[in-house]
Amino acid sequence: MFQGASALTLDVKGRMSIPAKHRDALLVQCEGRVTLTRHPHGCLLLFPRPTWETHRAEIAQWPMSARAWQRIFLGNACDVEMDGAGRILVAPELRDAVELSRDVMMLGMGTHFEVWNAQKLADSEAQAIANGMPDVLSNFSF
Repeated sequence: MFQGASALTLDVKGRMSIPAKHRDALLVQCEGRVTLTRHPHGCLLLFPRPTWETHRAEIAQWPMSARAWQRIFLGNACDVEMDGAGRILVAPELRDAVELSRDVMMLGMGTHFEVWNAQKLADSEAQAIANGMPDVLSNFSF
């Protein structure tokens, strides 16, 4: 299970270092092979390849009425491999689509990660807090 936030820097070539705390797990789980794709909330999803392959098979079975959503998830999917320094290359099309620049946040979301433009994530979280807690969480407590 992946969890936690990591502040990262995208280099001028569009490479992002996978944090050491997740790098070893990804090397064991999928030999450093991951898949990136777009999410409609304005971030990228980063999946270990075996996890993505399960999702990909499910998405491919969606009905024709969901074709636009298939394009978002499948049409933007990009398979990448970590290099010897633990970096992955984020394709320019994906960087542009979600406005990734220098300052990036990578969030562990259980089975996968979200990769955000740092300012965009901060704005999104501030908006979520301003909107208040959704009803589904009304009985949630720590």
